[in-house]
Amino acid sequence: MKNTVFTFREQKAKGEKISMLTAYDYSTAKLMDEAGINGILVGDSLGMVVLGYEDTLPVTMEDMIHHTAAVCRGAKNTLVVGDMPFMSYQVSVEEAVYNAGRLMKEGRCQAVKLEGAASVCPQIRAITNASIPVMAHIGLTPQSINAFGGFKVQGKSEEAAKKLLEDAKAVEEAGAFAVVLECVPAKLAELISKSISIPTIGIGAGAGCDGQILVYQDMLGLFSDFTPKFVKKYANVGEMMTQAFRDYIADVQEGSFPAPEHTFAISEGVIKKLY
Repeated sequence: MKNTVFTFREQKAKGEKISMLTAYDYSTAKLMDEAGINGILVGDSLGMVVLGYEDTLPVTMEDMIHHTAAVCRGAKNTLVVGDMPFMSYQVSVEEAVYNAGRLMKEGRCQAVKLEGAASVCPQIRAITNASIPVMAHIGLTPQSINAFGGFKVQGKSEEAAKKLLEDAKAVEEAGAFAVVLECVPAKLAELISKSISIPTIGIGAGAGCDGQILVYQDMLGLFSDFTPKFVKKYANVGEMMTQAFRDYIADVQEGSFPAPEHTFAISEGVIKKLY
């Protein structure tokens, strides 16, 4: 059955946890879809884990459309959310609606995600009024890394915690169908989840959220530049791939690959006529 924004709301109402992962290509999205994941975020995290940038800021609309379209071709039953990159929605409400429309129309996703709270509520309202579902994102918002002074846990003081709770209520009121809580203390995230009617999707925000999301390269051990504290590694695929590459190199150098079973035959008579 196809997952939709209504599926997410029903899961929260029933107390069923929502599972999400990031993906950036057709093959990975197809595997996740077959596994039964509820949602895939085509995150601007692709800037770091796919394109090799130091942060998410250089990612463009063209990057996001390209990767979102690939994911959507592989995900048939999963709700696909396309991330709106830095400066694609902050400049004006009109630009936000236009770029959200591009991500939906050209990327073929079913919803978009943008970072921020009160400052982007006008954009959330306008985008949802254009019949485009919006997933909000508060707490640690990577596009604001320079303003935060790095990747830091948000909402630890009384004032900051109160603001995050207000932020969650603001994006709900603006029309967001769900909200990502990133790097938020677990008890605060649980309180926020109980205080709003839309689903909360946690990443580094504890088990009290309505759902969870991870960058798939992190949970599979494919990205070794750094590993956030909140990541659980479900497999060490990176090590397996490195060893497979070494085995291939050795086989090629030794001449054991390709073996006869990997080649195509031709009549000896044909070969003799070529001499």
